[in-house]
Parts: sequence; structure tokens; C-alpha cells
Amino acid sequence: MVTAGEFHTSDGVDDWRSLYHLVSAHFRTAALSEGIALVEAIGQVIGTAEEQLRIDLRADSVTVSLGRRDVEAARRISRTAAELGLVADPAAVQVVNVTLDALVGETVLPFWQAVLGYGQLGDDYLFDPVRRGPAFGLQQMDVARTERNRMHLDVAVPHDLAEARVAAAVAAGGRMVSDEHAPKWWVLVDAEGNEACIATWVGRE
Repeated sequence: MVTAGEFHTSDGVDDWRSLYHLVSAHFRTAALSEGIALVEAIGQVIGTAEEQLRIDLRADSVTVSLGRRDVEAARRISRTAAELGLVADPAAVQVVNVTLDALVGETVLPFWQAVLGYGQLGDDYLFDPVRRGPAFGLQQMDVARTERNRMHLDVAVPHDLAEARVAAAVAAGGRMVSDEHAPKWWVLVDAEGNEACIATWVGRE
């Protein structure tokens, strides 16, 4: 599989953005019938990449994600969308994860798996089997905290739009806690100190 950097330097993938392990493209549609037409057309051209394909069809849009950074599959989908007159909106793609700080992950993960009805991947990650909800992960905590929240959102956004998202959050009353790891991630808090991280693929190669 190509790296995220290699994917983004390839020709014909301008519609797409890397989000952690995925690449996604969002196409605006004027009616549900246009979205259905795009989904049907993708089914004709996707070929062997079908197993990694995820499509979210809405009345006004279609979001397409590939579980691997498959340059050729992305190109075929973009060409298909263009032939139907559909335009991509890279700013509309993102991945949201809920992250919980835990002292002993193996004692709390089964609870959250049962509550959410999720599947488990590895020792610290849960996923929605039907891909409707956000992923849920654990982050190792060395000592118990009482003065800070222990759960936060990780929001993966297109790398070329991350700074704008951070600026918008600050303008909306947030505060920057740390940009030490940027552009891999920025740590922000709201007016009451609740944390969220804006993340990109950069630095995760």
C-alpha cells in the first residue's frame, strides 16, 4: 500500500483526502437520484477494490471511502463522478474517534464494547461493525486525574484544511492547549476545559 504522502502526490486523486488509514471523497448531489446513479456507476467500475469500499448515500451527497490508499480505484471513482457532472467537496470529509484515558484498559474496554455493541480491533480499539458511529479507543494514562476530563474527541480532517479547522475552533471560544505535535495533531479545549484533538495523516507514515 502506498503511503499517504505518495497517494497525495499521485495524479487524478485531487478529490480525495487521507484520514488516518482511509482515503475519502465527498460528492455533492442535487437529488437522491443523482447519488443513486453515482453509486450504481461506481459498482460498475470499482473492480477488485470492492471489498475495501464504503459508501454513504444521502439525499444531497455521496461519501466514498477506501480502506486502502488505492490510487487506481480512487481515480476510477473520480472519473465516474466527473462523467456524471458531480463535484467533490474535500472539506466535507472527516473521521471522528472517541478516546478515553484509562489506567487499566483491559478492565474498562469490555464494558464499552458491551455498551456500544462494537467489535474489537487490537487491545485498545473498538469499531462500529456497520460503520455508522465513531470509533472508540483507549489512551494509556499513568496516574489518575481528577481535575481534567478523561474522554475527548479525536477529529481527523484533511491535512490541507486542518489549520483552518483549528482557527475556527479558537475563534468559536476555544483555546489552544498544545501544538507540539502539529500537524499530526493539535490539542484544543472549549471554554470549560473539555478537550478535543484535530488530527491529520501527516507524521503517521
